[in-house]
Amino acid sequence: MMIFKVGDLAVYPAHGVGRIESIEARNLYGSSQNFYIMRILDNNMIIMIPISNANNVGLREIIKEEEVSKIFKILKEKDIEFDNQSWNRRYREYMEKIKTGSVYEVAQVLRDLFLLKLEKELSFGERKMLDTAKSLLVKEISIAKKMEETKVEENIRRIFKN
Repeated sequence: MMIFKVGDLAVYPAHGVGRIESIEARNLYGSSQNFYIMRILDNNMIIMIPISNANNVGLREIIKEEEVSKIFKILKEKDIEFDNQSWNRRYREYMEKIKTGSVYEVAQVLRDLFLLKLEKELSFGERKMLDTAKSLLVKEISIAKKMEETKVEENIRRIFKN
């Protein structure tokens, strides 16, 4: 089980990178539980995560710098087959991937939506999901590589320029 300290950065699935601001005991339903109080960096949202449940919800450390190359390898795969499923079916599948919290699954969603966008107009939901996947990846990669977010975005954009 991952143990986080106050001040640690961690990734909360589908919300992205946050900072553990405090660890507090709260009384819920007659029993005391310890919680990580986490502030999401992108939108300042506060999330309370029961420490005993942190693994189950997918709270994890930021990836290591050497893992970033695996993300770019996923993004560079271009021979992806799209089956002709409806956009809402695709949307649900992509949402499931994002909810896993796996940076590699998020990278697959970003790649697939970028490539799909070259073939046809994305639905509103798909465009929003593309932005979500991109911001989740950019934030985590920039922290892992100690690099400015604009530089990371540039690197990602370059991959999809063809």
